[in-house]
Amino acid sequence: MVLEAYRKKRNFVKTAEPLGHAVDATTGNRFVIQKHAARRLHYDLRLELDGVLKSWAIARGPSLLPDQKRLAVHVEDHPLEYGDFEGTIPKGEYGGGTVIVWDRGEWQPVGDPHRGYAKGHLDFELKGEKLRGRWHLVRMNGRPREKRENWLLIKADDAAARSKSAADILVERPESVKTGRMIEDVSGEAPGWSSKTGKIEPTQTVPFSAIVAKLKGIRKGRMPDFVEPCLAALATDPPAGDRWIHEVKFDGYRLQAHLSRGQVTFLTRGALDWTAKLGKKVASSFRALPVEQALIDGELVVEDEAGASHFPSLQTDLSEGRTDRFIFYAFDLLHLDGYDLRAVHLIERKNILRQFLGDGRGSLRFSAHFEQDGDVVLQHACRLSLEGIVSKLRASTYREGRNKSWTKSKCTASQELIVCGFVPSTTSHKAIGSLVLGYYDKGNLIPVGRVGTGYTATVAQDLYRRLEDMRIPSSPFARSLDAEAARHVRYVNPELVVEIALRGWTADGNLRHASFRGVREDKPAREVVRETLKMMPLPRPKSTVKLSHPDRLYWPDAGVTKEGLADYYADVWQRMSPFIVNRPLALVRCPDGVAEQCFFQKHVWKGLSHLVRRAHDPEDRSGEPLIVVDDLDGLIELVQAGALEIHPWGSTTAALEQPDMIVMDLDPAENVPWDAVVSAAEEVRDRFSAVGLTSFVKTSGGKGLHVACALKPRARWGEVKAFTKRVAEAMASDSPGRFVAKVTKARRKGKIFVDYLRNGRGATAIAPYSTRARPGAAVSMPLAWEELSGGAGPSYFTVNNALIRLSHLASDPWSDFWLPARPLPTLLGQRGRSDRAALRHQVRKQRPSNP
Repeated sequence: MVLEAYRKKRNFVKTAEPLGHAVDATTGNRFVIQKHAARRLHYDLRLELDGVLKSWAIARGPSLLPDQKRLAVHVEDHPLEYGDFEGTIPKGEYGGGTVIVWDRGEWQPVGDPHRGYAKGHLDFELKGEKLRGRWHLVRMNGRPREKRENWLLIKADDAAARSKSAADILVERPESVKTGRMIEDVSGEAPGWSSKTGKIEPTQTVPFSAIVAKLKGIRKGRMPDFVEPCLAALATDPPAGDRWIHEVKFDGYRLQAHLSRGQVTFLTRGALDWTAKLGKKVASSFRALPVEQALIDGELVVEDEAGASHFPSLQTDLSEGRTDRFIFYAFDLLHLDGYDLRAVHLIERKNILRQFLGDGRGSLRFSAHFEQDGDVVLQHACRLSLEGIVSKLRASTYREGRNKSWTKSKCTASQELIVCGFVPSTTSHKAIGSLVLGYYDKGNLIPVGRVGTGYTATVAQDLYRRLEDMRIPSSPFARSLDAEAARHVRYVNPELVVEIALRGWTADGNLRHASFRGVREDKPAREVVRETLKMMPLPRPKSTVKLSHPDRLYWPDAGVTKEGLADYYADVWQRMSPFIVNRPLALVRCPDGVAEQCFFQKHVWKGLSHLVRRAHDPEDRSGEPLIVVDDLDGLIELVQAGALEIHPWGSTTAALEQPDMIVMDLDPAENVPWDAVVSAAEEVRDRFSAVGLTSFVKTSGGKGLHVACALKPRARWGEVKAFTKRVAEAMASDSPGRFVAKVTKARRKGKIFVDYLRNGRGATAIAPYSTRARPGAAVSMPLAWEELSGGAGPSYFTVNNALIRLSHLASDPWSDFWLPARPLPTLLGQRGRSDRAALRHQVRKQRPSNP
């Protein structure tokens, strides 16, 4: 158990120190130094890592003198909550004495912190209220039979270091950064009492049964073996008013967790025992909770790299027996330590749940709720391409079955359907290519067509094995399929239920632009009926191109097939076309998908369809024509040829030598935080604005951001490249610790490369809405400037979630991209250092606070 050593040393009935909750991982980087007057005065350094505070007792406290080495005794891990603890520990208890929060802030490891910790040499930077700069923690060689692990804390020789003649930081700043008190102010107070805040409530010291016993509606009773879950009714719009709270709708499996004296059982909403499927990691997080018995309602998910729950990934992990990525989001508490809470108000049940769960970032997490208007919460969720929201009456009791005290509002339509047959893959051995689906209507099985995308390679093979064992000789549908619909179909017993995402229904009742989401192991086939609410279809042009092998998996990990990519481009065509039509294109082609060989192509190749236009480049001595598309058919022909990245020139074929746009690529080195990239994009915007250019921003689909603006096509390539080079060099000159304008990798460590080279003749940048030839099927997504701080990183949007966002935008953030086009600024005419100075002067004139 992660905090076992910490808890064994303390009696939480007597001490106000937090019991804490154990988590398996965290993305936090807090540090705290607590001044601790116990038997001897010392300072406790604590660094957040892997969901706990790694801790060292610094006997004489930290020193800002680089030549002074301070002994740091490694002690047990502390819970994250301990970082806020300030008060008295009773005499006779472990660590008895007085504690204040002497310093706190963030720490940034230099290199891999896990490797450094294991090797015994941690290099890091502190950004605290008192301590700053680089530091070293170095483990000493232990002596025989020595129980304690000794390290040395050493200040690096940098701008934050002090000379011997300077004041000692421990004498200069003795006070608490939390309350401003001296340790003497706290030492005379009774344990658990603060003169600043009054009584210090223990975070988790009193048995929770004593807390819940006073709640209205509480009943004593044995913990039930199973409770039929409360299910949300589908709603077109979320309910309004302050009677409701709203939670993110997770994209996973509904589960009940039964914890009883260290034993954990997980049951599906159909009462199936999934304990073995979940493995040890999630179960250990439940066993670490400070309760004897609990019945917790929640959802099992797997999150993608962007932190959003992703049902296909959960399906893949379950199929492969992988358990290390499982996360359980707990959102309701039904029973606790001998008390039945189902008649208690929801908001009180959640408050108790949060108290002993905390806000950890490991495999067991609390599902937070929002109290803003439901429409606002739903709009934000949909713009982030999430599943939707669940709205709950804050004063509701827990009611079994589907009812309107909980409602769900979705960002995208989904439908549970029954597998009635399948068509084998044309490109993979013993894998499905598509599923033939249906639903029940008055006892009759109604066909709704095929779904041929959304399957990862693993899931496609797993479904093939399962369905082969379920085959039957004839169609189970109530009516016959036509010849085309029945072609190559192998029929199966209609028992397996799957979830499908769809864009709508055709006039004859078939699915439109549907994608496989996953198998629903928890629902009987006989309960499957058509339930999708009426949808307004978005305008979508049709392509005349017939794809060969439409079931070829281009992204095996994300389940995106050739047909799925073609469908995606058809949906985004009207937004994407102004940035790729009538422009020379460079491509990244992966004819067999991203898992196989990929290559860069900028010229037409033999066998390419004449739906793709050829263009002549007068400066290309090879005479090979450039690639140009004029319509959706041309783009789909590139999809047919395995083009997974589209990189247009910054000029059209009508004015090849005069660019009509600028693109600045902000490419961060490893360990550069995302907010630093956002800040860099805003600085580019401000610099362009200072000289009259209007900027737009998009994710790259890779690591960074692109800032682009439109030009009147008058200046030539050399002039545009020279201008963007000066902007990049001015940023690097003004902030050399943040930016670099040279491509040399050795100079880019810890910095952002301001890549202006996209603006040279023949150079290209990834097109808005284009996919990237990398695992995950990320796309380059245009954003509004105010969305940069909304949690969407550079590869957040993918083929699988982009359309959710686009269908819920009030307006296209790049719809007016070409309207503010203007000639290249006259600043171009200046040269050298005077030019950079003039540019900085114009920026500062517009925004004096610009760094």
